Amino acid sequence: MLRLFIAVKVPQLPKITEALDALGRVGADVKLVEPWNIHLTLVFLGELPENKLDLIKDSMDAVSFSSFKVKFFGTGAFPNLNKPRVLWIGLNEGVTQLRQLRGELYKQLVSRGIRPEDEKEFSPHLTLGRIKGPRNVVNLVQVLNEYASTDFGEVNVEEVTLFKSTLTPKGPIYDPLYGVRSIDRRGGTETNKAR
Repeated sequence: MLRLFIAVKVPQLPKITEALDALGRVGADVKLVEPWNIHLTLVFLGELPENKLDLIKDSMDAVSFSSFKVKFFGTGAFPNLNKPRVLWIGLNEGVTQLRQLRGELYKQLVSRGIRPEDEKEFSPHLTLGRIKGPRNVVNLVQVLNEYASTDFGEVNVEEVTLFKSTLTPKGPIYDPLYGVRSIDRRGGTETNKAR
């Protein structure tokens, strides 16, 4: 079984790394995402047998999208700042396009008999960390509030990638398995090779 998700790669943006460092310094019981593992999840597929990979690739190939810009802005927590469980960075541009892209992927996957695990309403965000216990949560929330109106940078969404997630004691390892590029960025024969 493979633990799979489809996401947009996000480069290491300095402001995001800065926020992660600030959150790491408060001594809270929180598992932060490594800066190189930051990504924008579109569809979490969960555990699937390897023989489903071709169906997932076919689903991705069937989706056409033009490249677009997303801007990362502000911080918060799920379900809310009073009971934070997951710390996140939000978006203030590109949300509509991401929702359309995710909707297309979802439709193509379901039409091939693959039902993603995350069926609830899609709320695009970058996960910064998950809270494991109550220690110093107040300090975490204080840091989130300090970054609540911060511009974290932007990326052009030109490719969507299928990742395999391997859970290890030191944290997850994300391996790209397959990628599809936007219709305005496709060139030559390398379109669907995960790089």
